[in-house]
Amino acid sequence: MRLHKKSWIMPAVLLLAGALLLSACGKNSGGNIVEGKVNVVTSFYPIYEFAKAIGGEHANVINLLPTGVEPHDWTPRSQDILNTSKAQLFLYNGAGLEGWVPNFLKGLGNDAKVKTVEVSKGIELIRAEGDDGHGHGAVAEESEEAEEAGHSHTEVTQDSHEGHDVDASVDPHTWVSPKSAMVMAENIKDSYVSADPEHRADYEARYESLAAKLKTLDAEFTQQLSGVSRHEIVVSHQAFGYLCRDYGLTQHAIMGLSPEAEPRAQDLVALSKLVKDHGIKYVFFEELVSDKLAKTLASEAGVKTLVLNPVEGLTKAQEQAGDNYFTLMKKNLQNLILALQ
Repeated sequence: MRLHKKSWIMPAVLLLAGALLLSACGKNSGGNIVEGKVNVVTSFYPIYEFAKAIGGEHANVINLLPTGVEPHDWTPRSQDILNTSKAQLFLYNGAGLEGWVPNFLKGLGNDAKVKTVEVSKGIELIRAEGDDGHGHGAVAEESEEAEEAGHSHTEVTQDSHEGHDVDASVDPHTWVSPKSAMVMAENIKDSYVSADPEHRADYEARYESLAAKLKTLDAEFTQQLSGVSRHEIVVSHQAFGYLCRDYGLTQHAIMGLSPEAEPRAQDLVALSKLVKDHGIKYVFFEELVSDKLAKTLASEAGVKTLVLNPVEGLTKAQEQAGDNYFTLMKKNLQNLILALQ
């Protein structure tokens, strides 16, 4: 099973029409194939940013996900398939995030020479708590029982990435932790070296620069979160498992692994009680999904709200302001310190 099962169909006539349209367009825009460079197609924003940083002037990186769109239920268009079929690399997160990938790869055709890379490969994946993978129900009770037993309330799983078959309860939000992001960056670097060995030294140098920034970010999270007095956060959807695992926190989610996994009434009642009983001061919400439930819970519990960004994409305002993975993660750290002090 995968996190999302939404199916989509791509008629041959639509592909043909898209091909004619693409051939009529110029190849110099950011969304089209550029001759003489390593053309890289990425599935969503964090991978796009890392691929741009490592590829530099040798790469033309095309991000499939539009600005301001949440990635969990997005599906590709015909031109996305055509661009990818002409590219050298297709980089996607995996771990169940992009449920559309298996059909997408089938649509590329037998002539496509693009190399597909699952950039989360090598990360110890987390299995979400709860019997439906949504973390609904006895989140607090499970967490407390695990802590009493001396274990984390999230379980590490060694589900294979091979064949893109990952259990639906596996948390795909690997990039939200700088530690996991370092693994992803190295996988992206290796994919460039494999596709374009002539410029290996350039890719490795740019990777080292990116890795140094990620290590610095990791050190900041480690140092600053080690001094907080609280260690529990209440979040909109269950996107912060890797961050919590790596920096000693516990998340309680209103919604499940997908921000569209609606909570039950009793879940909200239980979360409100947890917030009050544990002295939690803030409920975190996200900018790419509705904040209605987070604000309703905060109002019911008599606490405030803050943004905690899963960095699944940029809003148009963030894009215009020049925000990126690092600026958003540093804002996350600032808000975590405020909430947990």
